[in-house]
Amino acid sequence: MRISNDRYGIFITGLLILFLSFSCVSTTKYHELEDRDNKIIEDRDRLLEQNEKFSVENAEMKAKLKSFEEEVNILSNESDEAKKTYDKLSEEFNDLNKRYENLQRTQDAVLSGHTRETQRLLTELQKAQEDLQQKENRLKALEQDFNERVEEARKLQSQLDEKNQRLIELERILNAQDSLMRALKNTISDALFGFQKDGLTVTIRNGNVYVSMEEKLLFKTGSIDVDPKGASALKKLAQTIQDIPDIYITIEGHTDDVPVVVNPSYRDNWDLSVKRATSIVRILLDNSSIDPERIIASGRGEYLPVDKGKTPEARQKNRRTEIIITPNLDELYRLLESK
Repeated sequence: MRISNDRYGIFITGLLILFLSFSCVSTTKYHELEDRDNKIIEDRDRLLEQNEKFSVENAEMKAKLKSFEEEVNILSNESDEAKKTYDKLSEEFNDLNKRYENLQRTQDAVLSGHTRETQRLLTELQKAQEDLQQKENRLKALEQDFNERVEEARKLQSQLDEKNQRLIELERILNAQDSLMRALKNTISDALFGFQKDGLTVTIRNGNVYVSMEEKLLFKTGSIDVDPKGASALKKLAQTIQDIPDIYITIEGHTDDVPVVVNPSYRDNWDLSVKRATSIVRILLDNSSIDPERIIASGRGEYLPVDKGKTPEARQKNRRTEIIITPNLDELYRLLESK
């Protein structure tokens, strides 16, 4: 610290007083005082020097303090500005934070709604895919069934075409045979025209030509021998049909229902009908070139009457011989049996 001049004067005055008071002391004592005084002076000078140093330091400290105060003022001002800025930023932050929270809640609500909607859409999509797969499977099954039906229809159409072709062929054969039988019927009718008054008829039934002769034209009652007039009719018939190909000849003998008298030639009506048919076959073969393999002799006895009555007229109709001319059906059978 720096010592003021007033205090320094007081200090010197005190020293003089002490000096005068002790003027009577001894020299030794004087020297002691003098040494003390010198020391004091040295101390004073040293203190003055220190005071000066301290004054310089103090001035420097004051300057630094002033600089610090100015800096503090600046910092204080800056702190105020910074606080204002902080408060403003804090307010803006709080506002932004509220807005963020609101947006977050809105987003959560939207996302939650979207999640439910998305889940619903996914469920519908999955169901639609399952339905689509089922429909696709059904479509494939229907397509396969359709293809199978198309193939089946194609086969059926092919079979139908074959059957139609066969039907056309059958119709052709039947028409040809029908024409043949009608022409044959007319030819036989013309050839045997003179015998029709004697109980001979020529008809077509079921595609066959029937030459029916009553008993009175061919046989006497109970006889198996053909009368000459009947034999004449048979010979004309044989000559008419011997050159016609593809026909078969069946001779059927028929009787009435009156039992015959048993004799060595036949036992009953059945036997009688067969033997009469055989007699006619022999006349046909002996008077033509007809192949025997094409002729059948059969007897029906009383079991196939044309009139079931019990009158003499009915029995007379039933006593007859029928020569049935049938077309060769081998070609027709082959066609029917073909696949």
